[in-house]
Formats: sequence, structure tokens, C-alpha cells
Amino acid sequence: MNRQLTAIIEREGDGYVSLCPELDIASQGDSIESARENLREALELFFECASPEEVQQRLPGEIYITQLEVSVG
Repeated sequence: MNRQLTAIIEREGDGYVSLCPELDIASQGDSIESARENLREALELFFECASPEEVQQRLPGEIYITQLEVSVG
């Protein structure tokens, strides 16, 4: 079974940090692609090891991610 999850990736110093907000699982990498793939691996390991109860407890009903434009200054 496949599940679609969100990956937020941001630059931090010389590398990149990736976060899946639905499960609060993070990883990192030297490039955007490696941070993304490392997060995928961390998520797959979580689903392999976690009990069904833990998965349900961590997964929220819905998450919405959008961009906002705000006035600065």
C-alpha cells in the first residue's frame, strides 16, 4: 500500500533538512534529493516498525499547506 505524505525541505547551513509534518519525522542530506530520499527511507522504516496504533496516533485527520503573502515593514 502507498500513502501520499508531505515533505518540507529547507536549507540549513551546508545541507538540507527534510520534514514530514504529518508524522513529525525528519531527516537531512547534502542535497535536496538526498534529503528527500533520506526522509523517504526514515518514513518507510517508521511504517515497518511502528504498531498500527502508533501510526493512527501520529496521523492527523487533515493537514493543509499553503503559501501566504504578508506585508513586511
